[in-house]
Amino acid sequence: MSLLSQEQCQVCREGAPTVTAGEMAELLPLIPEWGIVEEKGIPRLQRVYRFKNFAQALDFTQRVGELAEAEGHHPALLTEWGRVTVQWWTHKIKGLHRNDFIMAAKTDELFAQMAG
Repeated sequence: MSLLSQEQCQVCREGAPTVTAGEMAELLPLIPEWGIVEEKGIPRLQRVYRFKNFAQALDFTQRVGELAEAEGHHPALLTEWGRVTVQWWTHKIKGLHRNDFIMAAKTDELFAQMAG
């Protein structure tokens, strides 16, 4: 379990700084299954989670949604048969914030709990 998953998201206001290259180099190893993708010029954390069927994928999607509501930080979720693609980024700053790494770690922890 990552210590990052124990942190809480901080309120992020428009104009807040995105993570620096140095911060990203420190944070990415804490969420090793995640990669960075860019869509419309905005970097996002992305991971694909695999499941045995659609029902498990849908259950995971619901749980990620509940986690997002509790933290006040919301991802893009694509639910398909046997997999869920999750993307975290901070809309207000059009980039990555520490909150996104925290939520990625929390999502990994949720997946581990469901698998265990």
